[in-house]
Amino acid sequence: MADLTIGYAAMLEQFAPMEAVELSAHAESRGFSGVMAADHFQPWVPQQGQSAFVWNVLTALGERTVGDIGPGVTAPTFRWHPAMVAQASATLAAMYPGRHWLGLGSGEALNEHIVGQYWPEPAERINRMFEAIDIIRKLFTGSLAGKDVKHTGTFYKLESTRLWTMPDEAPPIYVATAGPVTAKRAGKVADGLITVGAPVDKIAHLFDRFHAGAREAGKSPDEMPKVLQLHMSWAPTYEEALANAMTEWPNGGMKFPKGDIRSPFELEQMAKLVRPEDFEGRMVISEDPDVHRAHIQQYVDMGFDRIYLHNVGRNQREWIDEFSSSVVPHLSR
Repeated sequence: MADLTIGYAAMLEQFAPMEAVELSAHAESRGFSGVMAADHFQPWVPQQGQSAFVWNVLTALGERTVGDIGPGVTAPTFRWHPAMVAQASATLAAMYPGRHWLGLGSGEALNEHIVGQYWPEPAERINRMFEAIDIIRKLFTGSLAGKDVKHTGTFYKLESTRLWTMPDEAPPIYVATAGPVTAKRAGKVADGLITVGAPVDKIAHLFDRFHAGAREAGKSPDEMPKVLQLHMSWAPTYEEALANAMTEWPNGGMKFPKGDIRSPFELEQMAKLVRPEDFEGRMVISEDPDVHRAHIQQYVDMGFDRIYLHNVGRNQREWIDEFSSSVVPHLSR
């Protein structure tokens, strides 16, 4: 089992790119280790206000920090042909050896519908993702061996080619999922698992299926990284923490799948129905760092190797400074 690391989740949906880089560097200087940033084309709600190009930001993070960097996650399915994701990932890994991991997911309409393709049901989206992973693997493996590869599948075609810029070792691929069926398939083909905060029993079931898939593929699940992105709301007072959750991250209180929603303005209208009690069991809102520490520790105890924290308010530096002394150093296996 890998050592525990607590990283910073850079929210490109909320902060302009250079501000996100500055905050990430500040977090690392205060004891956070590693940064993840999601590949969004649009924010969840207009109030968040930003949506920078993740690969540019990851490169800047590579220059300003020394920890691991990953897109948590990108979807190699609609906006991106898998070959382009493979090239972006291989280049980043070549620039920052040993630091980059590739997080992949099946995508959401909010980001993927912009290219005007048909938006299919979840089963097809998941199948597209796994075929995309196959292509990315082929490109990584073939390119390291100095060979061209090609692919003709259900959803994608790749004519004979290779990646001409490669690191000495291909970056690991982690698959993002919150569902047990996808988790088992991920265990078979991925190098690790990414998920978001959820009730302990749900994550335990997710781990069981991921482990089952890994064992079927002859892998040791205990040696495969498990990555968690955890949203929270902390401020000096409960009232401030609640206001931040309600205004900046109302999507955290929406108790329904959001993968088919196309516009931040649609989500903004839905956000008007969110009430404080809707966050219960989904996101901790508290002014007490110990409450947050206990909540994070339960995920550590479950076996997560890397946990990336996101405080939903604009009070990032205040939160980083507080948690770097009262929370992060007190988390342990």
